[in-house]
Amino acid sequence: MCLCTYLFSRHRQVDARGWMIVLPWRRLRVSSQRVRVENEVTAYPNSSVNLRCEFQNSGTTKLTQVSWMFERVEGDRQNIAVYHPQYGPSFPNKDFEGRVQFTVSTLENPSIKIDKMRMTDAGRYICEYATYPSGNEQGTTTLIMLARPKNSAAPVTVQAGSSEVVVARCEAAQGKPEATISWNTNIAGRYNHTSVPERDGTVTVKSEYRIVPTPNENGKEITCVVNQRTQSEPQSFALKLVVQYPPTVTIEGNDNNWFMGRTDAVLTCNADANPAISDVKWTTVSGQMPATVQVDQNKLRVKKVDETVNTTFICEVKNSLGSGKKEVSITVIDHPLPPPTPGGLASTTGGIIGGIIAAIIILCLIGAGLAMYRKRRMSMESGEGPPKHKPPPPMKSGSSTEMLNKPQDKATNITETQPLSSYEPNYYETNSAEPVTDLDDDTGPPANGGTSNAWNGSEHLPEKEDSADESLPPYAAGNQGGNHGSGANIAREESFVSQPMLV
Repeated sequence: MCLCTYLFSRHRQVDARGWMIVLPWRRLRVSSQRVRVENEVTAYPNSSVNLRCEFQNSGTTKLTQVSWMFERVEGDRQNIAVYHPQYGPSFPNKDFEGRVQFTVSTLENPSIKIDKMRMTDAGRYICEYATYPSGNEQGTTTLIMLARPKNSAAPVTVQAGSSEVVVARCEAAQGKPEATISWNTNIAGRYNHTSVPERDGTVTVKSEYRIVPTPNENGKEITCVVNQRTQSEPQSFALKLVVQYPPTVTIEGNDNNWFMGRTDAVLTCNADANPAISDVKWTTVSGQMPATVQVDQNKLRVKKVDETVNTTFICEVKNSLGSGKKEVSITVIDHPLPPPTPGGLASTTGGIIGGIIAAIIILCLIGAGLAMYRKRRMSMESGEGPPKHKPPPPMKSGSSTEMLNKPQDKATNITETQPLSSYEPNYYETNSAEPVTDLDDDTGPPANGGTSNAWNGSEHLPEKEDSADESLPPYAAGNQGGNHGSGANIAREESFVSQPMLV
């Protein structure tokens, strides 16, 4: 494919030694692009790089000379290497002197090699041919200088306080292109980045992590992660924060069982501090240490407990930032405390819970009983309870009550076969329902066929009559004094309610 483009070319002339000199540019029109180069290459400081160039399909075109030019800033080109088939290679630029050379000394393949690369070598490199009769043709390669950053990270020693301070720093120095920094941590805080361009074209990136430091953050981990093009993988730096604070003191060993005669009782003074503890001191509120007490650094050992141990011991701890102290009061008892029961607190707690549950159940039962009693009492007061008098005895089979339940057209003569007696009990069987008497009506003949339903006396029985009717058993008329009312007249097949009788 033929492309028509305008290229810049310079007039050339030969100096006294026979070297061709490149003069200022002029615009030439060429019919094709036959100079083959790489579009982009990368290099590192102090390394070497090969810049390849090749003229393709020269045909009848005559190659007279090839030149390599360097363009750091657009429009500012400098010759760094020239090759002439008759006069050989030439390297006119002082900045590349001793660092550039042709790898193949031919016009068809004038590739060069640059050693001891510098960051300032980044830019565009043009391979240009002088040909006849078509004129100059060229190809351009962009050289990118890469720089591996010098990565580092470190914690910053701080003191616990209420202000936000820098606790860790991370840096990627003199890298190209610019590196990126991130932080991985569970510590609540924030970070910031700064980028500083260097004179050689590299960039230094710095990052700081800030928190409000407390003793709890001391020793916690934070990780700085650096990413950059020249690294095959991110580089991580695991750090531990350093927060300094004065001592916090605790005393262990007081079991409240300091009885007379106890031996080898020990109190231990522990302190949390940063920087390290410099001094530990035991004292008493009285100012004098008991004779049976021996102090060994942070341990206070009582050889034998006596009344002099009944005091308050004080432990004071110091470091470079300050001091802290703790006191414990010892109460000496006559006899040792009983050993704890198996199960300890768990069994005690279980017994308490069981007692509470049992008490709740008992209260519920008492409440239910009271409610039932109150309900029964209210029922009895309202007349809904059981009868207050004995019910009448059941009637003998075939008595006059049975006749009341029979149809009116079937009157039957009933004769009492056995007299009632208050001394000899008689047994009756009931063949029908209890007759009901309407006592509100005092008029009319007796419902039992003419026989009165009242007794004249408490011990005498009525005489036996020959009539077909039989007298009904006597019932009390509603009082306990023996006064009886007359029975109501009740038609056959009608029910009646008997009044209660005191027996």
